[in-house]
Amino acid sequence: MSIFFNPVYRKDEDLEFLQYMPSKDLDDLVYVLTHDPRDGETRFSEELTTSSNYKKYYPDHNKYWKEIATEIQTFGANTFATIFRGGEGVLYKEVLMDVCDKLSVNYNKKSKTEVIENNLLMKVLVDSMEKMSKDDLRKLGEELGIKNSEFITPEIITSGFLAIFKAGGFKSYQVTITIVNRIVEVLVGRGLSFAVNAMIPQILKVLTGPIGWVITGLWTVWDIAGPAYRVTIPVTFIVAALRKKYLYGMNY
Repeated sequence: MSIFFNPVYRKDEDLEFLQYMPSKDLDDLVYVLTHDPRDGETRFSEELTTSSNYKKYYPDHNKYWKEIATEIQTFGANTFATIFRGGEGVLYKEVLMDVCDKLSVNYNKKSKTEVIENNLLMKVLVDSMEKMSKDDLRKLGEELGIKNSEFITPEIITSGFLAIFKAGGFKSYQVTITIVNRIVEVLVGRGLSFAVNAMIPQILKVLTGPIGWVITGLWTVWDIAGPAYRVTIPVTFIVAALRKKYLYGMNY
């Protein structure tokens, strides 16, 4: 455990849903929190694996979901501020907004957490579409039901994705899984543990290459930003995917 403080869970409505997720679905989140994907070694600064419930229940993750949530909160907090708060970190929404600031994501801090997560996902989509060919953009536009797809532009497709996220539902879940699965593939070397090919429509797979290029480029930013961001940035994407599965995809 830390010689400075003992992590304490701070009640957080944006992370409470983790207790309802199957333990297998939490594999990726736990791995990123506890291991550096670049070398597979345990993170020096992590506290999760030293907790009594982790040792007792691993790999039955949802039985120690509060410890997982606590790890997210403390990774997103300033160490000295955490000490003065008696070991409490910051709420997940603050972690998410900090990540959005780092990645230059436009958002309204008064919006619901899911909406801000959608803004984060849209940032990756927009950056990825800038790297797509006109033919792939046309095919993507057709799949989204956009008429006159021969005149398609990234801005028009962006409007289509925004409509999907606003509507919610399984299609929103599919788009999210497509984005986050590719991000985890790049960062961890494998896809999401709960994603299967059937969840990713064939046409959305044209995004996987560009998403990979965008995320690879961002790794440099994360390395410069410091070790905490190498945890909180991928974690926010994984939590966004888990939330969508909880809200829209539990039966799929």
